[in-house]
Amino acid sequence: MKINQYIDHTILKADANEQSVLKIINEARQYQFASVCINPIWVKYAAEQLKNSPVKVCTVIGFPLGENTSETKAYEAKNAVINGADEVDMVINIGALKTGHERTVQRDIEAVVDAVEEKALVKVIIETALLNTDEIVKACQLAVAAGADFVKTSTGFSTGGATIEDVKLMKTTVGNRAQVKASGGIYSLTDAEAMIAAGATRIGTSAGVAIMKGQTSDADY
Repeated sequence: MKINQYIDHTILKADANEQSVLKIINEARQYQFASVCINPIWVKYAAEQLKNSPVKVCTVIGFPLGENTSETKAYEAKNAVINGADEVDMVINIGALKTGHERTVQRDIEAVVDAVEEKALVKVIIETALLNTDEIVKACQLAVAAGADFVKTSTGFSTGGATIEDVKLMKTTVGNRAQVKASGGIYSLTDAEAMIAAGATRIGTSAGVAIMKGQTSDADY
């Protein structure tokens, strides 16, 4: 697979306007990235712009804190699919995980999986920067048990992004039962290739164009 097909070309900043979102969409179309990843408000617009394009529309659910109710996350995911989303990246209930409420975490993920009714891929953001090794493993296990398609390292809005060590641990944990998306702090082709070598099959980054050009960008979500 060529590097472009690993990239979810991303813009999730609060001040993203129509012009900046369209720029990301056009770049994704030009470079044939796997998807554009935008905030839910832009899903319908992106779907219209990418009609008849192989580029998928990805959005985020319960973002960036994950502290919404499961019912809210489920509605948000269902609404995203109605508006044209092909993939949803949801943030887990991090506080519940760290409290040891594993069933709450799994049900939270299941609510989103059930809401999309297999009409969209579900990627589960576990926010590795806030978790220890045991918590990363448990989060991945719960995501798999809930029927998620991917586990994802980071929102890009917390204390750190993807690391090679975390991606390796996540891939070892999920095996062939799910895929791994690395996101946050991936600015160059070298960064992306390292994450792919560690086991990632998707790369979430706003630096997709720089990566394709072999350059380094300091841009983030």
